[in-house]
Parts: sequence; structure tokens; C-alpha cells
Amino acid sequence: MGKKLFGKPVITQEAMRRRIKTLGLKIAEDYKNKDLLMVGILKGAFAFFSDLVRAVPIPLEVDFLVVSRQRDKRRRDGGTVKIISDIVSEIKGRDVLIVEDIVDSGYTVTFLREEILKRKPGSLKFCTLLNKPERRKIQANIDYICFEIPNQYVVGYGLDYKNRYRNLPYIASLDNITAE
Repeated sequence: MGKKLFGKPVITQEAMRRRIKTLGLKIAEDYKNKDLLMVGILKGAFAFFSDLVRAVPIPLEVDFLVVSRQRDKRRRDGGTVKIISDIVSEIKGRDVLIVEDIVDSGYTVTFLREEILKRKPGSLKFCTLLNKPERRKIQANIDYICFEIPNQYVVGYGLDYKNRYRNLPYIASLDNITAE
């Protein structure tokens, strides 16, 4: 029986593998001889984070944050972002790299930047698998970007729609997903 695909890939597994390998080497070069703490934002970044960490060939520490953004269409500020599960590692004086699945509005990145900077890291940078600048509501500086995508709803490789499709090994447009 053949492998059933869900939707047509927008970004293939092979394209992601190549780009993540290149990005991992760039991060390793930038953080050589530094005390790197890579923090994955769950749930969405789990697949990207796992592959990226393995592509960074220097000693590093990993930790995780679970954040939630409650959108409220009546509010113009994008809703409320809150930390559900916090970083366990000490941040003060460390070189921290936050790894996101997707940056679109910019609200979550801005919130995380403010929260992490209160803890006085030695440096703070952001990395994302997908950047969607057309959806940006507030300025969000991202230091490392795997792919820039147009304004379309995508799933796979950790990204979901109603907690489904996270297990796809590629990125697909939700418009291209076939119903089961």
C-alpha cells in the first residue's frame, strides 16, 4: 500500500532538511565559544527544534517554553499572550536563542522578548521555521529565518489546525489538505 499524503507540500521535507542543516551551521558559527541555551516554543516548534538542535554542532543546552495566545477580535492589540510552562534553566548572563515555529503577527515574539529580557540574558536572539511578514501587526526582529512564506494557513512539521496535521513531514497549505 502506498504512502498516503495529506495535501500538496508547500515546503518539502528535503528542502527543510537542507535549509535546517545550513542554518544549524550558521548558528554554530555565531555561538562558537559561547554558553548557548536554545529554547523551543511548544507545541508548534517541536519538530523544527529537534532537527535544528541536532544540526548545531557545538555544545549547547536545551529548554522549553509553552505559551498561549488568546485572540480577541474585539481588541486591537492582538489578545493576550501568557506563559503556560516556563523555562527551568537559569538565563541570567546566558546566550539565549528562542526557536519558534512561525512568526506572523509578531505579538508572541514581542511578548517573549520583553519577558526574557527581564531575566537579564547575556544575549537574546530569535529563530523561526516560517516567517509570514504580510501578517505582521507589530515589528518583530527575527535573527534566523528558515523560510519566508506568503499569507496562507499552513500545517505540518509541528504546525497544526485544531491540533491535527502536526505529524506531516513537510509544510502544506491548509487549502490543499484533503479531508479524511
